[in-house]
Amino acid sequence: MKTNYLLALGALASAALLSGCVTKEYVQEQIQAVTGQVKALEGRTDSALKAQADGQASTGKSIAEVQVTLKVHADRIARNEAEIAQLSRTAQDAVERANAAGRMAQGKLVYEVAFSDDKLRFAPSKAVLGKEAMAALDDFAARLKAENKSVYIEIQGHTDSIGEAGPNQKLGEERAEAVRRYLSMKGGLPLHRMSTISYGETAPVADNKVRAGRQQNRRVVLVVIQ
Repeated sequence: MKTNYLLALGALASAALLSGCVTKEYVQEQIQAVTGQVKALEGRTDSALKAQADGQASTGKSIAEVQVTLKVHADRIARNEAEIAQLSRTAQDAVERANAAGRMAQGKLVYEVAFSDDKLRFAPSKAVLGKEAMAALDDFAARLKAENKSVYIEIQGHTDSIGEAGPNQKLGEERAEAVRRYLSMKGGLPLHRMSTISYGETAPVADNKVRAGRQQNRRVVLVVIQ
């Protein structure tokens, strides 16, 4: 751009001198004036280029920050998926339900606690909590309070396969609801942070053909989600 200006000015000056219309001093003044304009234009161009470079650098920095954030989230999701893969199927179901309902603040499962029949001591076909069950639930509630975290709890009721599937499904729900009421009334946990679901006899963890297996299957599982 500067070269074009100077070439044009040189041609103009030469023509003027040959025609005798102007003096050399006038031509020098014009050259200086145009040179000043060219330098001012170059200064504005340099400023624009610098601003553009600064903008590109800022954009690059923002992109780098976003990439770091995305990597952090990706790493967390990978860890959560690895942890969830080690959980029981019903605990994984609980995480999916909580996620679908928008109940997961941080998108992670904290842990699951299974109270089998040796601790709950439910009478056959009953949903009344015994002393052992109450003591175990007291410990559970105390643990949550000590951790002082905002969590959501899904309480799952399970039964063995003795009897009909329909009554077992209902029994699983009644036992889960008994645990929920106790944790609320005695443990001081908010009702709206807990839900119940019954799997009945559909999710055994042991062989229902033997007594010891049936005892393990008669359980309530507490899935704690943050």
